[in-house]
Amino acid sequence: MSLIHKIVKEIKFSVKLANKPARLYKYHSLKFAPHISAFNKIENYFQNKKGVEIGGPSRIFQKDGFIPVYPIANHVDGCNFSNNTVWENTIKAGQNYDTGSKNVGYQYIVDGMDLSIISDASYDFILSSHSLEHFANPLKALTEWLRVIKTGGAIVLALPDPRYTFDHKRPITVFEHLLQDYKNDTPESDLFHLDEVLALHDIKLDNWVKDYDDLKRRALNNIENRCIHHHVFNLELLKQIMAYFNVKVLQTATSFPNNLIVIGIKQ
Repeated sequence: MSLIHKIVKEIKFSVKLANKPARLYKYHSLKFAPHISAFNKIENYFQNKKGVEIGGPSRIFQKDGFIPVYPIANHVDGCNFSNNTVWENTIKAGQNYDTGSKNVGYQYIVDGMDLSIISDASYDFILSSHSLEHFANPLKALTEWLRVIKTGGAIVLALPDPRYTFDHKRPITVFEHLLQDYKNDTPESDLFHLDEVLALHDIKLDNWVKDYDDLKRRALNNIENRCIHHHVFNLELLKQIMAYFNVKVLQTATSFPNNLIVIGIKQ
């Protein structure tokens, strides 16, 4: 039996857990990796600062998560694309973005591709966990994400490691493809990768679909649910993306159960 299928039960549980509101995590006993190596060296980018998160709240940023930003930040606001999502269920705009820390942030209901509701350089840092892969045009999304943070501010991206997820059969996206999507202004309704997803998605590793027909129904309605992983990333691709935006990479890492992580500074 392959490594992929030896750990399938752990991953399926972890993925399910990772998509629950952050306040629920403390009630589970699953052991996660220790904090990111040398986190103390980059704490100053988050300590008593204000940030915004695309998607979430996310387990990885909790006190016992791999990148424990929530407990040390002044506050974190959140952006979710809809009032009702697969991961968060029913939510509403307002001062109710609860990361489990002392200060509750503001919940925006806004598409992460268009943060025009937020002024330039409004935040000290931006967080995203398992969100960027859901964007049909990730470079356009990142242009917006970087716009709303100050020069010298931090961007933290955590994405699924395809080696241990339902994407493990799919090829890694090449940077040139992302750039072409950016130049073509590819919209979120785009289903260019649908055939690849349907052919190579490992349903056994996806806790959210029952069978192929269920996967297809969900994928065809992606504009409403945003469940498709349009692109597949590795650390090398993430470094190329950071270089394109002239973001200085401070750290890259992987963590249990399926995270690829890059932390950079807007220059």
